Amino acid sequence: MTRQQIKNATKMLKKNCMAKNQVTEDQIGSIDKGKFIEDKNVMCYIACIYQMSQIVKNNKLSYDASIKQVDMMWPPELKASAKKSIDNCKQISAKYKDLCEASYWTAKCMYEDNPADFIFA
Repeated sequence: MTRQQIKNATKMLKKNCMAKNQVTEDQIGSIDKGKFIEDKNVMCYIACIYQMSQIVKNNKLSYDASIKQVDMMWPPELKASAKKSIDNCKQISAKYKDLCEASYWTAKCMYEDNPADFIFA
């Protein structure tokens, strides 16, 4: 899939997770451009996207499931860099008991690791 096709495919997830976590487009619309608002609802929105993307297992982010999603969905030219970012940030979630916080800080780490290739719903 292309970056735009991923965006289109995640529109339903985004809509559901926005409603579930009472966040606005202003709060979450620029996450893929590095705008991470440190707010519990935003954190839980990111966790919701990850849950619906099936990369959360047993209420924790799953490294293996993340790699599998990249293999299935990411454009070929972004797969290697996405996997490298997942690898570089895989220890972040272990620092947090709360899935919302773990998801938020992991996503932020992945953006900071490679802003040009970061994709988020």
